[in-house]
Amino acid sequence: MTAHLPGIDVVALGEVMLRFDPGEGRIRTARSFQVWEGGGEYNVVRGLRRCFGLRTAVVTALADNAVGRLVEDLILQGGVDTTLIRWVPGDGIGRAVRNGLNFVERGFGIRGALGVSDRANTAVSQLRRGDIDWDAVFAVGPRWFHTGGIFAGLSDTTVEVAEEAMTAARRHGVTVSYDPNYRPSLWDGRGGADRAREVDLRIARHADVVVGALGLAGRRPGTTRIAADEVPEALAEVAALAPEAKVLATALREVPSAGVNDWSSAAWSARTGFVTGPELPGLHVLDRIGSGDGFAAGLIYGLLTGGEEGGLPTASGPTLSVEAPVLKRALAYGTAHGALTMTTPGDVSMASLAEVEALMAGVSAAVRR
Repeated sequence: MTAHLPGIDVVALGEVMLRFDPGEGRIRTARSFQVWEGGGEYNVVRGLRRCFGLRTAVVTALADNAVGRLVEDLILQGGVDTTLIRWVPGDGIGRAVRNGLNFVERGFGIRGALGVSDRANTAVSQLRRGDIDWDAVFAVGPRWFHTGGIFAGLSDTTVEVAEEAMTAARRHGVTVSYDPNYRPSLWDGRGGADRAREVDLRIARHADVVVGALGLAGRRPGTTRIAADEVPEALAEVAALAPEAKVLATALREVPSAGVNDWSSAAWSARTGFVTGPELPGLHVLDRIGSGDGFAAGLIYGLLTGGEEGGLPTASGPTLSVEAPVLKRALAYGTAHGALTMTTPGDVSMASLAEVEALMAGVSAAVRR
C-alpha cells in the first residue's frame, strides 16, 4: 500500500468502529440507536481536524461492504483524509473479515458508562507487517504520528504493525505519540494485563510523547489507583520505564458519579520536571467516551503550535525538547478540549477552537446571543 498525502500534519494508526448509541436508554432495551464513528486513535486526528484545523489522515482497514462504506462516509464528514484506508473484500457474512461495532451507554448518576464491543476478526486486526508502505507515508512530510494500545491490542500482528510504523516515523524525523489505553476485553485469553503491559513497554520505547502515561505505572495496567499526590512519583516511575520518551502526559479524573467528574491533567519532561494543568472540579458530563482522546488532541495541538514559540520544532523526532510554558499551554488545550468533548454525545469532539480557548481563558457557560 502506497501513500500520496501532501500537506498532511498528523497521521494516526488505529481501528475505526461504528458506534451504536441508545441515547439516555440501555443497550438491552433499545429500539433505536444513533450511529457515530469512533476509535481511540482515530478520535485524536478527528479532533485535530475538526476543532484545531490541522490536516489529518487515518491508517486503518475496513471490509468493503455497506457498513464499511458507512464508516468511511462518517470519517469523510469529520474531514479526516481516507486515502490510507486499506479496503479488504468482504465475504458477505463476515466469516473471514468484518467491521467493528461498538455499543455504548453513557451512564447516569450511580450507573456508570458501559461499552459492549463486537470487534473480533475485523479487517484492521488482520493488518500485518509490510502491508503499509510506511516510508511512503512519512516521506511526504507529516509532522506527527499517533497510535495506541487499543490498536496494538487487536491481535498479535497489530503489535508488529504499530512497532513497524513508529520505527519508520522516527526514521523520517516525525514526532511519535503513543497512548497505552488499556482495554481488558482485548487481552482476555491473550495474556491479560501482564501481556498488555509487556506490549506497552515494548512499544512505548519508540514514542517521543506518551499520552495517558499513568497507564504504564504500577505492576499491571488497570489495577493501580493513583491518588493525586502520587502522580509526580508515578510519572517519574514511568520515565524510568520509557527513557526514550521526552514528554509524559496524562488526564486526571475523579468520578463522584457518571454525570459529574473532577477533571485535570499533568505532565513530565526531562527539561521541565513535573508540570500541572488546569483543574475543572465538578465538571458535568453528558458522555465521557472519547474525552481522553480529546485531551490527546489538544495536547498534540499545543505542542505542535508551541514549536513556533521555541518549544517543538517541526519534524522534531528524537530531538524533542519542550519548555515549561509550552508544556503548560499544551496541557491547557488538552484539558479544555477533553472537557468540552464530554459535553456532547458520541466519541468525537464537537467543540470549536474558539470554545476551547474561551474555556482556557475562564469564560463561563452563560448563554451567548
